[in-house]
Amino acid sequence: MNRIEDILTVNLNQVVSNLYGNEAAQLPFQWQKTRPEFEGQITLVVFPFVKLARKKPQDVANEIGTALLQTTFPTDNGNTPLVEKYNAVQGFLNLSISPAYWLTVLQNILSNPYYGEQPKRNELMMVEYSSPNTNKPLHLGHMRNNLLGWSIARIQEANGWQVVKTNIVNDRGIHICKSMLAWLKYGNGETPQSTGKKGDHLIGDYYVRFDKEYRAQVKQLVEQGMDEEQAKKEAPLMKEAQEMLRQWEQGDDKVRSLWKQMNEWVYEGFDETYKQMGVCFDKIYYESNTYLEGKKEVERGLKEGLFYRRDDGSVWADLTKDGLDEKLLLRSDGTSVYMTQDIGTAKLRYQDYPIKRMVYVVGNEQEYHFKVLSLLLDKLGFPFGKELVHFSYGMVELPNGKMKSREGTVVDADELMQQMIQDAREMSNDKVNTLPDITPQEAEQIARKVGLGALKYFILKVDPRKNMLFNPEESIDFNGNTGPFIQYTYARIQSVLRKAQDNVQSLKIEHLTLNDKEQTLLQQLNAYPEIVKQAGQDFSPAVIANYAYSLASDFNSFYHDYSILNESDTDTRTLRLALSHAVAQVLQHALFLLGIEVPQRM
Repeated sequence: MNRIEDILTVNLNQVVSNLYGNEAAQLPFQWQKTRPEFEGQITLVVFPFVKLARKKPQDVANEIGTALLQTTFPTDNGNTPLVEKYNAVQGFLNLSISPAYWLTVLQNILSNPYYGEQPKRNELMMVEYSSPNTNKPLHLGHMRNNLLGWSIARIQEANGWQVVKTNIVNDRGIHICKSMLAWLKYGNGETPQSTGKKGDHLIGDYYVRFDKEYRAQVKQLVEQGMDEEQAKKEAPLMKEAQEMLRQWEQGDDKVRSLWKQMNEWVYEGFDETYKQMGVCFDKIYYESNTYLEGKKEVERGLKEGLFYRRDDGSVWADLTKDGLDEKLLLRSDGTSVYMTQDIGTAKLRYQDYPIKRMVYVVGNEQEYHFKVLSLLLDKLGFPFGKELVHFSYGMVELPNGKMKSREGTVVDADELMQQMIQDAREMSNDKVNTLPDITPQEAEQIARKVGLGALKYFILKVDPRKNMLFNPEESIDFNGNTGPFIQYTYARIQSVLRKAQDNVQSLKIEHLTLNDKEQTLLQQLNAYPEIVKQAGQDFSPAVIANYAYSLASDFNSFYHDYSILNESDTDTRTLRLALSHAVAQVLQHALFLLGIEVPQRM
């Protein structure tokens, strides 16, 4: 069913043509939501027509309003008036849409389980997110990345795209060698099994240990009179790590065997975290495979004169004529950099899939990197180079500052999720334990859904392009703009529907009237498909999140003021049950797009 604005626009074209000539129909039509102090649901700004009409704005508004009263829309019972009444305030025409239209909207929602979604298109979008390093566990920053990527993928699917969810694991490089070297020196052969630690946590501990020992070596060299920058290069641990990286790239059996074993520990840990977080991938690429393809492309670009080699043997791209700078592609020792890997990964992805659009969900500190990547791919002759989309998002900050993995000052994803579930368990115990026939298993599932829902919603409701300050205490609140508030609204509606046991599909729209809050809810529901479309265009889960909160707030206001189960008029009772059902349906769908589960009771 078309939006009310679209239906009105079709009628308005004819109205203004008849009143003021065809030229008037070419003017932009400006629709707004009617301000709360005026009667009506939708407002037309009539100032653009004043010049052609050569009349006062108030007179123009009255003329158009009178004409719109004659417009109709088709229903099962024939054509029905679209506009019930209007009021003109200076240059603004406030329209009250007939109850029959809003009730038709309600029927459409109840009969369409995919309400809000766009028709399927035969085009493929790939969304890359997560991109972890195998030298540390996932932390709060990774959570924002994963939750944004997962939600963006679902939102784009709702907008008709076929979506491939992908991950590039950074499983090689100097940072990986740091963890490996520290484990060799200080680990005494310990394993996830022997320590009882998740593999990613165990390896992360050695990444922190490397940094601690490395800093001590640098400090000692400085105390001996060496310049700090030189000390950082000459520290024995760093030299050993660099030598290990060279051995890895040369295929040394011992180094490769250790690398494989430690990565397997990390992958097992990652899988547990992803499962708890509720995200997954259709295809995982590994830098250890893709960087070789990247090196081949760099060598090709060197032969074709696209890049150049410096005296020390390193390979560079000169992008100064493109308004950028010079970019390193291969180090002097022949080892690759992130850019090399990303070139190879992009090539492999387009070989694997007929991608129409490639979206990288990566923090805003990498904006320059993706400008360069797009330009380099284009220079190398790949047609997809200029079409890459970098979904740039802000960082997650803590009250005491930024997180640093190598210093161990991070909010661990596993610990955070467990703490959120525990907080939800403690806050909801009084309510949950009073539910009839509640089992410990169901109570635990409710705590899990509410705790993780609070965390996900708190992260996703923020404009993704902004930095955000994470506060767990605010996120778990059952009031205000939080996930638990919306989940509780959904559970409240389910409770009402269970008690009613009515068939809300048998709604009759004849002779029903609507109060203001019922009309507000229906207007909100009518806007949902456009909200989903906007979220897809903007790549913004926040659009969905804040819509869901607004809808839940409006429902709770309606629920507070009007009885549902105790309504004596049968038709009105059925209407309100149907309206409640539609609100729950849309809330569940909106939260699904955010990756949030809904408890049936809480």
